[in-house]
Amino acid sequence: MTHDDEGYARGLGSRQIQMIAIGGAIGTGLFLGAGRAIHQAGPSLLLMYAIAGVAVFAIMRALGELLTYRPVSGSFADYAREFLGPFAGFATGWTYWLMWVVTGMAEVTAAATYVAYWWPQVPQWTAALAFLLVLFTANLISVRLFGEVEFWLSMIKVTAILGMILIGVGVLALGLGPAGPSASVGHLWREGGFFPHGVGRSLLTLQIVMFAYVAVELVGVTAGEAQNPRTTLPKAINTLPWRIALFYVGALAVILCVVPWTDFRPGVSPFVAAFARVGIPLGAGIVNFVVLTAALSSCNSGMYSTGRMLRDLAANGQGPKVFGRLTARRTPAAGILASVAVMGFGVWLNYVDPAGAFTYITAFATVAGVWTWGVILAAHIRYRAAVRAGRAAPAWFTAPGGAAASWCTLAFLALVVVLIGADSQARVSLYGAPVWAAALAAGYAWLRRRNPSAFVRRPHLAPSGPDAAAGTPGAAADAPAL
Repeated sequence: MTHDDEGYARGLGSRQIQMIAIGGAIGTGLFLGAGRAIHQAGPSLLLMYAIAGVAVFAIMRALGELLTYRPVSGSFADYAREFLGPFAGFATGWTYWLMWVVTGMAEVTAAATYVAYWWPQVPQWTAALAFLLVLFTANLISVRLFGEVEFWLSMIKVTAILGMILIGVGVLALGLGPAGPSASVGHLWREGGFFPHGVGRSLLTLQIVMFAYVAVELVGVTAGEAQNPRTTLPKAINTLPWRIALFYVGALAVILCVVPWTDFRPGVSPFVAAFARVGIPLGAGIVNFVVLTAALSSCNSGMYSTGRMLRDLAANGQGPKVFGRLTARRTPAAGILASVAVMGFGVWLNYVDPAGAFTYITAFATVAGVWTWGVILAAHIRYRAAVRAGRAAPAWFTAPGGAAASWCTLAFLALVVVLIGADSQARVSLYGAPVWAAALAAGYAWLRRRNPSAFVRRPHLAPSGPDAAAGTPGAAADAPAL
């Protein structure tokens, strides 16, 4: 399929794409996971977020170059299929689907636990099922409704972080509230220094930080339904640095100036601690509501992306044909329904073991995210080689540093995997990878025997030169000129 004949409704406008991009960079990893990372790394966590942010921006610029070359909803799975081979596309599509299904299970579980803050009498599995059904309905109706739901859920997260930053700046500059007398920028280096536990312990938090960034690549899946993908997608990607600087580094820097890092504990949201220190009585309730919306936003995005990824797999003969159908409203209902059904397993876990459900189903997401990012970088390297050889049209939105930057970022991702293995708490996320790889290999071999033609590499050849770059009639239809 090409971006012109996928059949989707281009219902996502610039406003929605921008907020989906922002929301993808702000999740429960920031609101909850940062507590453990601060406890482990102290103020140096700010540097870890900045370093990881540079790597994530390199990944997104590589993806942006591929998206402007050929904007399709299959995104990185389609580029893997084109530039790395049929198995790479097959493995990437199914791995990304599984990542979001697992994440959806985790997030709907988390959302159900947050409801207990106000209504402890509501069974956790009931709340999880209710959220799952509501979000499924929103995704089924139309992509425009999905975009609106995601816009407002992301807006709540953005507003909360901006509010925390403004309040923190007021406390620091004007000495407002109970925290005013003790708040100081000096907290960033006085309590044991900037690296209180050494550089090595700080580096171990990189795998926590990278998990917080998982989902930034979601904007690539919207390519097939964006109203003007060649304009809106590059704009959304180019705003990533200031989003990371403001919402991660900026917000955490303010919090660490208001509250000394030694006061933070694993499992406690740094935002809750900061609101409590500045004397806002409803701070815990506010943060609980914001984290609830963050969890629902992630689950909503998961339903959206899994439906599109299953349809891409089906269209390329690498998944059941039923997933390739669109409804009258041009949504991939079958793929969304199948994904929600698997996410429903998380609801069952909530019923069987409410306390352990979240732990059971989060181990795989980080490794799957790193795989997806690695595939994006590898496909970008091969795409650049294809452009030099005249086999693909050059894109106008090029990644700074070209293939060399992608190679360096791949090395960084390899370091992250090593750090995951070195962390005793995170190591469990690697255990399922060989099992999943074996399942993919078996599935690939079985499907290839049944339908060999679906697993033959078919590069989207496009002429290079002025015709391809300028968008003249001579340019190939399946590799749109830019």
